Amino acid sequence: MAKRLRFHTTKWKCQYHIVLVPKYRRKVVYGKLRADIGKILRKLCEYKHVEIVEAHAMPDHIHMLLSIPPKYSIGEFMGYLKGKSTLMIFERHANLKYKYGRRVFWAKGYYVSTVGGNQKAIQKYIQDQEREDQIMDQMSFKEYEDPFKELEEM
Repeated sequence: MAKRLRFHTTKWKCQYHIVLVPKYRRKVVYGKLRADIGKILRKLCEYKHVEIVEAHAMPDHIHMLLSIPPKYSIGEFMGYLKGKSTLMIFERHANLKYKYGRRVFWAKGYYVSTVGGNQKAIQKYIQDQEREDQIMDQMSFKEYEDPFKELEEM
């Protein structure tokens, strides 16, 4: 009887807290694009077998807690995520090409931090971001309006 070889599977837990920012911190993430950007990011993560543990879109940035397989470097994955998502966003929203010029959607860099044993704390931080922004907005007495808004509507 032949002896069976046993192969051990690799166990890994590589989690990262990532913040993506649109170029010039434009507040486009919260508007009409919010749901579509979320779908695009989810689909791109699925393609690479990256798990989105937690994610939240703020008006001018996106927080994500990702579990990325160790075969990808964080820089490699972020280049893929930002590059492909930009192409998909401009493909689905052709009018942005004229607004943003040169087809650049995301700011040049990104924030990344390894999670280690702080997964629960980072998940809570991402979940609480919107609530904290709303509280800060309520504390603000002055309403800010875009002085060029009327010109855009013409």
